[in-house]
Amino acid sequence: MSEPLSGFLAALDLTDTGARTSEDIFTGPSQWMPLGRVFGGQVFAQSLIAAQRTVAAGRVVHSMHAYFLRPGRVDLPITFAVDRIHDGRSFSTRRAQAYQDGLPILSAILSFQDEDGGLEHQVTMPADVPDPDTVPSGAESIGDDDRGLARFWATGLPFDIRHIPSPVYLTVEGERVAAQAAWVKSTGALPDDPDLHRAALAYATDYTIFEPVLRRHGVPWMTPGLKSASLDHAVWWHRAGRVDEWVLHVLESPSARGGRGLSFGRIFARDGSLLASVAQEGMIRVPTP
Repeated sequence: MSEPLSGFLAALDLTDTGARTSEDIFTGPSQWMPLGRVFGGQVFAQSLIAAQRTVAAGRVVHSMHAYFLRPGRVDLPITFAVDRIHDGRSFSTRRAQAYQDGLPILSAILSFQDEDGGLEHQVTMPADVPDPDTVPSGAESIGDDDRGLARFWATGLPFDIRHIPSPVYLTVEGERVAAQAAWVKSTGALPDDPDLHRAALAYATDYTIFEPVLRRHGVPWMTPGLKSASLDHAVWWHRAGRVDEWVLHVLESPSARGGRGLSFGRIFARDGSLLASVAQEGMIRVPTP
């Protein structure tokens, strides 16, 4: 197993402190990140794991809405407090908050549901998407660029991300449109735990969700002085799927204004099943000439 993937799994393996007052308390580590800030997808997924552990077996997450309040530090553990807001006949609601040094860095509301039948439909996966085996990996796209962030994107991620039409790490190629897609898969096999795969999917949504904003304005991640941060993030899970198999993240941004950009995403399994929908608004500040 690769070091980034083992670090990813270790971060999601939270410790139950046994505290049972008004909240359930868990703790977890952070993965190393080159800029010293906790990856937003990590704390989002960890909060989901914490909340899931307080819900009855068989009741699975269907939606999660979170606000990122402060940047987290990778050199400090994270404490997760889960409030059991409501347990009904079919649904459970939880509030999860992540803390470092006693200060909240993320606040989320989650809803869980028993598996149930009902009406069903879904949108169709785009038909003109190239097969992931024909799309360059991040390492192939970045090549021999030795800059720290570039090396991290090439070899330091627990997921293989293959951009369509191309990545926006170093440059933005092609038409300036507020849309793109990416094939995503973990770099190795994951345990056969559906809840872990839901959390892994949530984790991975934070990698590319903001990139349609950058593509629309021709701004690559390596732009000197670029500052960005997730403000809020939401995921709706529709169907179960595996994240150690290729999933397609189809993205678009309807608006950017006031130093903020909004993006929506749909995640499909390779067979066309719609697994999840995603929304995120983020802060983006581009240096002026």
